[in-house]
Amino acid sequence: MNALPATIRTVRWMVRDTFRQSLASRLFWVMLGLTVLCTFFAMSVTVTGAEERERHPAELPLRMPKGEGAEGIDEPHGTVSVGFGMVEYPVAKSKSDSVRELQLWLAGILADTAGVLLALLWTAGFLPTFLEPHAVTVLLAKPAPRWALLAGKYFGVVLFVALHATFFVGGTWLGLGFATGVWDVRYWLAVPLLVTNFAVFYAFSAFLAVCTRSTVVSVFGTLLFWILCWAMNFTYLRLTAAPIQGITPMAAFLVDAGYWVLPKPMDLSGIFFDLMDAGTYSTPVPELDAVKQKGAFRPELSVLASLAFAFGVLSIAAYEFRNMDY
Repeated sequence: MNALPATIRTVRWMVRDTFRQSLASRLFWVMLGLTVLCTFFAMSVTVTGAEERERHPAELPLRMPKGEGAEGIDEPHGTVSVGFGMVEYPVAKSKSDSVRELQLWLAGILADTAGVLLALLWTAGFLPTFLEPHAVTVLLAKPAPRWALLAGKYFGVVLFVALHATFFVGGTWLGLGFATGVWDVRYWLAVPLLVTNFAVFYAFSAFLAVCTRSTVVSVFGTLLFWILCWAMNFTYLRLTAAPIQGITPMAAFLVDAGYWVLPKPMDLSGIFFDLMDAGTYSTPVPELDAVKQKGAFRPELSVLASLAFAFGVLSIAAYEFRNMDY
């Protein structure tokens, strides 16, 4: 009867210990400092001379050069200034589109790619350090299931990254809003997508940590695994968009199987791309755009398959941890 309260208490203490570890290693302040830097960058943006306008049905080009607008289509006017005037370029189509383009770069490219990779590399040492015999034997002597210890540490890291993802999105959203007057709430959808992307790959990092207890293996193994998943995701989209002549049925089957089994980082970026309605002001990924036009892109199944992979890998890691000798 006391198993459930003990498990909840164990997970809670592991989450708390993770935040304590992040403060002790100064990682909390490093990530917060990067968020402050990006927020300062967002506050340096100004958009002048651009007015909001209705979008014409025949308005196809992402950027319309002056003098080349079709009849009935207003040409965009205005300038986007970045870095307090250090860099200037013409607006995309309107003021809001130009701000959303910057949001796409900040969350969809900077945070979702570089940010997630850095978070994976910086947090890869949390679990191996925790699993060292001199650190974990004290916890194993207490009446708590081992899987709860591992789950608590995993969720602690995920919540730590979720907190900083919220800081990043919130800070840059406020910075751009105060600087330009554009307050697009869809930008906040980046938070759950960033956390999902990180959580899926950190599950694999946890698996490596349990199997090897090595920070080096966790760091480089997770990085190589991310590259593998990105390459598999791109290959699937490429073959679905335009099948390559001469590819064998077995090769096509293996690509399909690899796509559905492994996490899909490009798909998660594509989901955020769609939520921000980015196709009207930014160049899409040709392969992903072609798959969408064919009706073969299934974002819900993509997210569910990625989460299923994370659950499966964590389950294997918990089983290995349960049978590990100390």
